[in-house]
Amino acid sequence: MANQRKRGTGGGSSSEADSLMEKNVEYVEPGGNDVGGDGGNIALLLLLYVLQGIPLGLAASIPMILQHRHVSYKDQATFSLSFWPFSIKLLWAPLVDSVYLESVGRRKSWLVPAQYLIGGFMLLLSMKTNMLFGDDDPTVPPNVPIITSVFFALNFLAATQDIAVDGWALTILSRENVGWASTCNSVGQTAGYFLGFVVFLALESQDFCINYLGQPDSLVTLSGFLYFWGVVFCLTTTGVWLFKSEARVGKVDEKSADPDFGLVGTYKILGTIVTKPIMTSLIAVLLTCKIGFAAADSLTALKLTEYGVPKDRLALLSIPLTPVQIFLPLYISRHTSGPRPLSPFMYGYIFRLVFGLALAGLVWYTPYFRLDDGSYPFHYYLIIVIIYLVHQVFVNCMFVGVMAFFARISDSTVGGTYMTLLNTFTNLGGNWPSWVALRFVSELTWTSCLPAATVENMEEQLHLPATCYSEKDRQMCEGGGGVCEVLMDGYYIESAVLVVVGLLWARWGLPTVRRLQELPVSAWAVKYQRTQ
Repeated sequence: MANQRKRGTGGGSSSEADSLMEKNVEYVEPGGNDVGGDGGNIALLLLLYVLQGIPLGLAASIPMILQHRHVSYKDQATFSLSFWPFSIKLLWAPLVDSVYLESVGRRKSWLVPAQYLIGGFMLLLSMKTNMLFGDDDPTVPPNVPIITSVFFALNFLAATQDIAVDGWALTILSRENVGWASTCNSVGQTAGYFLGFVVFLALESQDFCINYLGQPDSLVTLSGFLYFWGVVFCLTTTGVWLFKSEARVGKVDEKSADPDFGLVGTYKILGTIVTKPIMTSLIAVLLTCKIGFAAADSLTALKLTEYGVPKDRLALLSIPLTPVQIFLPLYISRHTSGPRPLSPFMYGYIFRLVFGLALAGLVWYTPYFRLDDGSYPFHYYLIIVIIYLVHQVFVNCMFVGVMAFFARISDSTVGGTYMTLLNTFTNLGGNWPSWVALRFVSELTWTSCLPAATVENMEEQLHLPATCYSEKDRQMCEGGGGVCEVLMDGYYIESAVLVVVGLLWARWGLPTVRRLQELPVSAWAVKYQRTQ
């Protein structure tokens, strides 16, 4: 099961579903079943969003692969940085929107090279996976810095492709069918993420393929998966480049939902929004409200994998959660359409915070469910599904409330820039606490090297380290016949401490949220004079 980034990635970091939630295309009701002449354009958008979800889902699966290879949590924290491009894409989004080759097209100028580079990176990485992940030599650990750099580049390119596709979606469809853009976004990226995460981990698992598919071995490898999608990216991009034309910029309606303020103008708008006095309080809330969830969101799935729960099983458990993630927001949105859209956020915050302790309890009791052959019974997985289903209720209460509030206060006269800025701070507010939780969980873990030898080996035992704090200490302990024993896992310390921090935050944060919610919409408007 992915860390609920998203998203959230994440990862995948805060939750991996967050990576799917950070999109900012405003939802408009599709104009009925008759799409007129836009059927081909809708199919193209759907395909582009599916391709966008592939590297996101694949990146979300890497933490579990690394955990299976026993990398440290510091290394996991390092890899979590690869998810940041989607959270900071606002930094170069104005460049993508404003600089282009008119002969190629405003969106294709960035879409085509970005997708070619994604395909090229995948093809190159497919030839180096065994070396990077230490498969050629079990004594060589995975090269986490290089892996992080490669996936950071992939996510950077995917984020750039996302900016281009989001903008193209607003002009490639006719005005009566523009609502299909959000549908293609949601369905396409979810399908791509599913292929890159759930399908890949299941077919890459030897145990799953043997026991459930009747195959003698796993059906795919990481290198084969990368090679296949690298080819698909290159072929698809070539087709779009050669056979899909783009409307000339001069022919776009001046009242388009995709206004072009120019590079300097867009950055001026961002500066105007950020410097509004009330925006300081909102940004502070967005950057700190997820601190209390950091351990639960970023570490729980990794801890379950550490205790021997197969990563493919955790991935497959995302399947029953998918309908909930689709339909639950529709129900919650009924309670966010009024003047107080943040009410579900405030209710969900406390419950989600306390429920983090339930996730810690799940990890604590996991070893007691383990059978003699190392597997886990069906009822254990059922417990996981139930716990995560309840958890998703609170996650969606917060998410839908925040998105409804953003839609309410965002000034439509500056296009999607306002919403994108708010989403940027929301995503950063989930990423940095997750990085901190991953980075310091090892330091908070109490370990001891216990001698397993007899009294006759007392002289050797004197050379054993007192703890297994570092990888060097662990190797010395095990090499000397000792056993590394965890006295207190830092995950439980972080879970308890962060819940307390979250409760303290609530004393300031929730009244602040309530105050911001009561402000009139006019207080959030941007006074910007567009240059003719």
